[in-house]
Amino acid sequence: MSLEFALQKFPKEIKLKDGAKCRLRPLRKDDEKEFHAFFQAVPERERMFIKHRVTDPAVIRDWCQNIDLGRNLPLLAVIGGKVVADATLHQQLGGWRRHIGRVSVLVHPEFRNRGLARALIAEIIGIARENGLEKVEAEFIGEQEAAVKMFAMMGFSQLMRLDDYVKDMQAIAHDYILMGLDLKTDEEYAGMG
Repeated sequence: MSLEFALQKFPKEIKLKDGAKCRLRPLRKDDEKEFHAFFQAVPERERMFIKHRVTDPAVIRDWCQNIDLGRNLPLLAVIGGKVVADATLHQQLGGWRRHIGRVSVLVHPEFRNRGLARALIAEIIGIARENGLEKVEAEFIGEQEAAVKMFAMMGFSQLMRLDDYVKDMQAIAHDYILMGLDLKTDEEYAGMG
């Protein structure tokens, strides 16, 4: 399958647990202002664990102006023109990890516990599968217990836990957890690509 085929179903509307409707779609160049506002709404304590300085407008501008969906596919959840969540599929297009994607997800604090993260992850897993990836992984710090539990409920298993292995933006050490999911190749996709 191809990425173009996998993206044909977007934009897509979904219904959240509370009945609210949400539109899912890939990041666009004109999302810069709303995408930056989304990251600004995330509590500073949580932003410390994001690998990039998402409060820096230049970082968000670079992401929006240099979109490469084959390498990094941000799938946004939008309600009333406001970005309320982001799940990204990160891929290496060559090398020994080319068959493995990495999933990251972040939901605006006001929109949590509505099934949004689970819906976005399911969509990202579907895109990864349709794009021919064989595995997906997700990285966490030890304190992200709720996220680890949710990924486990979606079939991810813990591959590794390293004590005091990573440091946040304030140089405080945290446990590192790597979870993974083997993607079963559906018969309809077998032999295509």
